[in-house]
Amino acid sequence: MFASWQVTERPLDCPDDYNLSDSVHPTIINNMCAGSNNTNIAQPEGPAGNDIKLILVAGATGYVGRQLVNALEISHYRVRYLARRPEALRSCVSDMTKVVQGDVLNRDSLYSGLMGIHTAFYLVHSMASGDDFAEVDRRAAQNFATIARESGVKRIIYLGGLGGDEDLSPHLASRHEVGRILRDSGIPTIELRASIIIGSGSLSFEMIRSLVEKLPIMITPRWVQSQAQPIAIEDVIAYLAEAIKVPLEHSKVFEIGGPDRISYKGIMKEYAQQHGLRRLMIPVPVLTPYLSSLWLGLVTPLYVRIGRTLIESIKNPTVVDDCTALDYFAVRPRGIKIAIKQALKKEDITRKI
Repeated sequence: MFASWQVTERPLDCPDDYNLSDSVHPTIINNMCAGSNNTNIAQPEGPAGNDIKLILVAGATGYVGRQLVNALEISHYRVRYLARRPEALRSCVSDMTKVVQGDVLNRDSLYSGLMGIHTAFYLVHSMASGDDFAEVDRRAAQNFATIARESGVKRIIYLGGLGGDEDLSPHLASRHEVGRILRDSGIPTIELRASIIIGSGSLSFEMIRSLVEKLPIMITPRWVQSQAQPIAIEDVIAYLAEAIKVPLEHSKVFEIGGPDRISYKGIMKEYAQQHGLRRLMIPVPVLTPYLSSLWLGLVTPLYVRIGRTLIESIKNPTVVDDCTALDYFAVRPRGIKIAIKQALKKEDITRKI
């Protein structure tokens, strides 16, 4: 029933593109045309015989999307890559992968990309596009869902965010809304809701890295105590790829995360320890999300535009409350110590290259 995965870490015990603003982290740009031989990501068994179906990845230029495309190519899936400027990306993919032009904000441009597709990955997110990101995400998802249904797509796989349904930040509320839009299309949809993704290039991980490496003494607001259930990028890719073959009659939401429930403060301490850094954290209760975003922008310019949106999301606990994913997927995510260790090791290899 399940694909085979090369995962050896401890099992999970039950109890984070196609960027519409063209904002891509430098790490992603440097590695966009590399990593096709990445053996750190568990690979699914490739399709056999006439089981080969055409797969579309929308959002393939992002951190998760690029690694997913590599994993699918290694497993010999037929992949189609949706991009607004395909000419800039064709040299970054294998001969097996076709790059087609399409913009999720232009409904008519999606027909050529979605026609003949069996499974479509939707990894689009526009948090960096400004204060109207929720409206942009809404229109993009509606366009994609409509054309996918008209084109006869059989399955949609979407990566969203964990968090309860009440008092969500605008960012997480938008992620949940996009999932509902895709499920309401009538196409069986798998929505994978994840917490912080641990890996070099992940926005949340890069934020943690910048704070720990640049600030020996940190004035920490209350949000650093928020509980999360981080998951390694390798395990996110494993879930996404396995979702192609998971038995599915109707749409379903799966919550995914590593085995450790830990605060942002705990993650920062673990990162510092693995880097051999001593850091002093002084808690203060009055640092608002707005002030936190300004402070974050000073420490790391990457977050000048998205800092407040990201910080507002951190106030929400992002933990797994429903362990149903364990019944459907063979993936058993690794813990936070191993996830950070592998992220740092992979980064060291990339720097040497």
